[in-house]
Amino acid sequence: MATSLDETIEGLRSSIGSSMRNPMQSTGGGAGGNGMYKRLALAGAALVAAILLVRPTITYIEPGHVGIVINRAGGGVSPQPLGPGFHLRNPLFTAIEQYPTFMQTLVLTRASTEGSENNDEINVNSIEGQPLSLDVSMSFELDGTKVPALYQTFRTTIETISHGFIKQAIRQSLQEVVGQEQIADILGPKKAETVTRTQAALQKRLDPYGISVRQFTLNEFRAPKAVMDAISLKNVMQQQALTAQNELQKNTFQAQGDSIKAAGRAKAILTEAEAQAKANDLLSRSLTGNLVQYEMAKRWNGQMPQVTGGAMPMMQLPGAVKNP
Repeated sequence: MATSLDETIEGLRSSIGSSMRNPMQSTGGGAGGNGMYKRLALAGAALVAAILLVRPTITYIEPGHVGIVINRAGGGVSPQPLGPGFHLRNPLFTAIEQYPTFMQTLVLTRASTEGSENNDEINVNSIEGQPLSLDVSMSFELDGTKVPALYQTFRTTIETISHGFIKQAIRQSLQEVVGQEQIADILGPKKAETVTRTQAALQKRLDPYGISVRQFTLNEFRAPKAVMDAISLKNVMQQQALTAQNELQKNTFQAQGDSIKAAGRAKAILTEAEAQAKANDLLSRSLTGNLVQYEMAKRWNGQMPQVTGGAMPMMQLPGAVKNP
């Protein structure tokens, strides 16, 4: 069909060009001129009509999108999507809907300045039964091969699906996870685990529809003021207890260090005393009479004492021979 239409358009263009190249060819003077203008008008009208007929038969799918072929005669959807580019179609029996397959981000928040026109926060309950409001965001992509089935199921745009079905899936997944945890744990040590478990549960719900969750984020938590005050007080007390425990450990380690040092000093003194006692014992055992006499003799300069208080002490030199 496209070939015949192109030939028709090309023929009309040739006819118009031929008429313009021979503007005054006619058989009846002025009447011939009028005939020429009529032929030009008819050729122009035919060209416009051909363009109007051809244009609806061509559809262009933009990059990052797929086309959904809707059969108007039977009301069904073709299971095969159209890729990016130009496609011929029958405008009387088919319609084309474009769906994006590039990554999109859904923001659900209380504030209207962060992507949600209305209050789209997610409300769930913790294991204590306390209400918890969450601002979340999810980045996702559509599997192009499953887009026709997605449209067949919902019959609406991806924006409507995002703020309807996907939002409800997020709420259900969060309730499954948050409903098993305490608020203090979600705000503290289990925040990352909560995000991971929620994303896994969410992917399980959306996977049959060809929706791939690329990233899920918990942006903000809001709980009743009394609960938040209690959590803050608990955190302060835990911090104080931790500080006291650290101080106790520090003092304990210091006392142990001092005890070890004292024990070391005492052991050193005892060792020194034992060594000194052994030395004294050895010294006392070695102080014999001969040794004393010998040491006195070595130190005697040969002079007699100037003052004596009694009998002059006599020293027997070693090796001296007694006179008979």
